Amino acid sequence: MSAPRGTPETDAWWRDAVIYQIYPRSFADGDDNGTGDLIGVTRRIGHLADLGVDAVWLSPFYPSPMADGGYDVADYRDVDPRFGSLDDFDALVEAAHGRGIRIYIDIVPNHTSSAHPWFQAALAAPKGSPERDRYVFRDGIGPSGERPPSNWASRFGGSAWSRTPDGQWYLHLFHQDQPDLNWSNPEVRAEFDDILRFWCRRGVDGFRIDVAYAMVKDLNEPLRDVVMVPSHADEVTANPDHPFLDRPEVRDIHREWRRILDGFTPPRVAIGEIWLPTDRRLRYLGPDKLHQAFDFDFLLCPWDAAAYRAVIEEAVDGATAAGSVPTWVLGNHDTVRPASKFGLPPGTDLTSWLMSDGTAPPADPALGLRRARAAALLQLALPGAAYIYQGEELGLPEVADLSPEQLQDPVWERSGHTAKGRDGCRVPIPWEKSGPSLGFGRAAGWLPQPEGWSELSVAAQTGDPGSTLEMYRAALRARRALSSGTRFTWDRELNVGDVLAFRRDDHLILVNTGSAPVPLPPGEVVVASADLPPYELPGDAAVWLRTG
Repeated sequence: MSAPRGTPETDAWWRDAVIYQIYPRSFADGDDNGTGDLIGVTRRIGHLADLGVDAVWLSPFYPSPMADGGYDVADYRDVDPRFGSLDDFDALVEAAHGRGIRIYIDIVPNHTSSAHPWFQAALAAPKGSPERDRYVFRDGIGPSGERPPSNWASRFGGSAWSRTPDGQWYLHLFHQDQPDLNWSNPEVRAEFDDILRFWCRRGVDGFRIDVAYAMVKDLNEPLRDVVMVPSHADEVTANPDHPFLDRPEVRDIHREWRRILDGFTPPRVAIGEIWLPTDRRLRYLGPDKLHQAFDFDFLLCPWDAAAYRAVIEEAVDGATAAGSVPTWVLGNHDTVRPASKFGLPPGTDLTSWLMSDGTAPPADPALGLRRARAAALLQLALPGAAYIYQGEELGLPEVADLSPEQLQDPVWERSGHTAKGRDGCRVPIPWEKSGPSLGFGRAAGWLPQPEGWSELSVAAQTGDPGSTLEMYRAALRARRALSSGTRFTWDRELNVGDVLAFRRDDHLILVNTGSAPVPLPPGEVVVASADLPPYELPGDAAVWLRTG
């Protein structure tokens, strides 16, 4: 199976593409067992074509014990039976390509599942064996090695080291069932080179690289402790020569992958998940490295015009200098949904908010949705690529009141029940107004949907000109009228105070992040995030005007 063939011009399609992220477990249930699958995605491909996206990114669907929602991979060349089969994957690729939609898949190279045959062989092998050298095994500290080899912490809480029955410790920067690979081992590198080729030959058009900056570790003895801070981005600032994040050697791996991807016709694309400050993130981009990296500063930006100006200018200038384009993202499978986040007071601790079942502080759902719609029009008007997480086109809020019995994210247990985790943004999509899972499938979904989601379903919003879904469809149609590769220019007169104002071709884009209305200049309204009174742009709203 092959990807759509192109020309040198169309091979750069990714530079201004709109990519739709699917978390397969929660998108559509094709076999009615309560879990989304590849058959379900194929059946709903018409929704994606009607929406107008250029590509779909599938979160992991590989065989997995699901200790971390599929990011614990037991076999990188197959499909978990819960999600279907390789034949189902091939059928999805064919259906997507038939609609002009390309396919990205997730590659998880930092760690495998503890159920992976390699790790099972490592546990059965003695210390110092070739099998253990594929992973990071070390003796502990203390008279009997009873303490971990370093103070490295898991992102899911607790130590990043777990002890084996023979007394050694193995590294897992995430869940204890996600042992980290040793990327200094040539066998590991050769394996992933072959994995990329395997999926390229099946027609995959691109890859999203999970934790692309955390693969290589400085394993020289003694292992160095690190200054512990809340996030990876802050951690590399506190530790400029970090022992396991942002090692320069990881970019050598990306260069080899780029050579592999460029060797296919048409060339395949790679985007990195890189939670780093902008200056360090840009090191991963270039003609011989990754094509793109997510701009998480845009995702984290508060609803404030001045903050957005700074983030946008830095992203555009930096990506251009690196030979890439900005990659805008408002949310994903790991973050609180925009429609809820934008309805919370500035500075809200989202972990604490989720622990309160979304009550402290109380969110303003109407304000959150209003701002999320405006932010979407800002995102889709900017030059570069845009990523939409499933359900954003419906304005879905975070499901913050899931009970402890319903939570499945390992963060809940690993944090000692102090953080709910990410299940609230992974609740199955509502397709219909009724049914046991609102059209997700014929059975109840693996997480419950709130009652109010009936009116947020695809069926309820289709044909309603005021709905979030129809706004997205209109914006994506309008986006295609913008010249490919066109940068933007700030409008010096209008781009002041609470207003973001910039031009692309003959379009003027205005975003009002304040609460008071502002004058609306003359022009033909192409798409707006809210009803527009005469000659005004309301607060917390956005509009595209054709002025030429």
